[in-house]
Amino acid sequence: MSTPIEDYALIGDCKSAALVSRGGSIDWLCWPRFDSDACFAALLGTPDHGRWLIAPRDEARITRRYRPNTLILETHFETKDGAATLIDFMPIGHDNSGIVRFVIGQHGKLKMHTELILRFGYGAIVPWVTRLENGALRAIAGPDMAVLHTPVHVGGKDMTTVGEFTVSRGETIPFVLIYAQSHQPLPETLNPGGVLAETESYWREWSARCRPAGKWTEAVKRSVITLKALTYGPTGGMVAAPTTSLPERIGGTRNWDYRYCWLRDATGTLLGAMRAGYYEEAQAWREWLLRAVAGSPDQLQIMYGIAGERRLSEWIVDWLPGYEKSAPVRIGNAAHVQLQLDVFGEVMHTFYQSRRGGLTGNESGWAIELAFLDHLKTIWREPDQGIWEMRGPAQHFTFSKVMAWVAFDRAIKSAETFGLEGPLEEWQSLREEICEDVLRRGYDGKLGTFVQAYGSDQLDASLLLIPCVGFLPADDPRVTDTVAAIEKRLVRDGFVLRYSTEEVEDALPPGEGAFLACSFWLVDVYVLQGRYAEAEKLFRQLVGLCNDVGLLSEQYDPGCKRLVGNFPQAFSHLALINSAYNLTQARKPVHQRADDEHVPPEAVRADGEKEFVSSEASPGRS
Repeated sequence: MSTPIEDYALIGDCKSAALVSRGGSIDWLCWPRFDSDACFAALLGTPDHGRWLIAPRDEARITRRYRPNTLILETHFETKDGAATLIDFMPIGHDNSGIVRFVIGQHGKLKMHTELILRFGYGAIVPWVTRLENGALRAIAGPDMAVLHTPVHVGGKDMTTVGEFTVSRGETIPFVLIYAQSHQPLPETLNPGGVLAETESYWREWSARCRPAGKWTEAVKRSVITLKALTYGPTGGMVAAPTTSLPERIGGTRNWDYRYCWLRDATGTLLGAMRAGYYEEAQAWREWLLRAVAGSPDQLQIMYGIAGERRLSEWIVDWLPGYEKSAPVRIGNAAHVQLQLDVFGEVMHTFYQSRRGGLTGNESGWAIELAFLDHLKTIWREPDQGIWEMRGPAQHFTFSKVMAWVAFDRAIKSAETFGLEGPLEEWQSLREEICEDVLRRGYDGKLGTFVQAYGSDQLDASLLLIPCVGFLPADDPRVTDTVAAIEKRLVRDGFVLRYSTEEVEDALPPGEGAFLACSFWLVDVYVLQGRYAEAEKLFRQLVGLCNDVGLLSEQYDPGCKRLVGNFPQAFSHLALINSAYNLTQARKPVHQRADDEHVPPEAVRADGEKEFVSSEASPGRS
């Protein structure tokens, strides 16, 4: 039986990240980047596929927490003989990525053991291990090298590095594992105590910049720390999650690789960062976006690698059985070649809001935007795969058309607000044409609701975003009736489904959890409609799904009462941040991602600079 997803915590260094179980086992780590091959892959298989365990020999009572306002994990073990705390973290700002683990005795004497199983290549490759003159162990396989430093005597047994030790009160025992490429010199040894102090200082100073969000401040702060940990520092790109193939339904096949950067996350990332006070991070994300999309507009992808890579070919790791036998395990993501029209709206809106937030000069990136619009005007009438990246036949998805409308709407507003040159009359005509098309074909008069796709009778949670993007007001009867229908047909056990996988043909077996961002969208719609009590009740319910250290996955299975999907999920935490700030606007509805007629265009930061106060976490992916 696999460790429940909610029993994992995250540590990271803004280059990669690891998942640590409550029992003290690091079961997932890709080195040296988020998208590198995993060297610990027990998460998707067995311990033989790689893990690093430090734990008591005997059964123990376990509690854990992050040190306040940091990404330093403390796991407390207590047995009848004694107690100790395991501290796990990844130092920030060093040339070589590393993991530092301390065992600190609290009282009595506690017998501990460690088991290090390095398996490069997603659990497939056993490295050659040698002991160096300084007592360290070096493991090499092909291009990869890892070096372990510890005063504990460890040795090899059945292709595993093992050791036993006893820790007493006041005693501290360090373990340091450092990665380097095998052709490089041995990485410098880290001073464990020194890098602990540096790392704690870094996270405390960084998190202190987070703007208060009323009674939700702690949840927001944990979310922004998580998002920072999922950001690849050298480029500013943020991965959707540090994992691949954690299933949307236990035992199912809806298992995807999320270690990439989605354009669809652009608006939520930018606005969430600005609202929380992190303008440098928002600027870095915008610059990543500009570099990634540069080129011919007809080659625009919906996702890229963390440095803007375009080739994300999908393949199956057939030697990994998958989380709780949820196969296949996928590496890469075939959806990167799909046409998804909504990303054009996301890109245009992101650049528009970055100007409103004062991140860039008004003309920065405008030439790229003009090229995008020239291409969009030729393809917006085509069917696409939609925001959920369906792998069945292309359709005319209603929300895709709405976001095409958003693209031209924001272009018009950019030109009018910032004095940028562009064919305004043509854009206005296209905006009107798309609006008429959506209202005629995306709204079903007999059902009295908007529908998932033209000619369909199905609902879709993305329709909740119609008022959030400013396409129609939240009190328009077509919107209120659609929201009511979603409440009736797509809400299960208090949470919003993306759509009915039993009734919609998406080329995959039916069944998945509730996509958490969709329920946050409903919170935001409630705020727009003045339904504050309902908004707060649902938000409180969603925050209650966070695990004991404040992390959310992509989805929640109400039947099994378990987090499912990739973990931790940036998308869920972005949605939490933006909904929290909406709820703390003193009951002043914040019209998310809307136009100037509905949202206060500016606010003043503590340092006197301007900020934009709207938000929205964008839709999901496969």
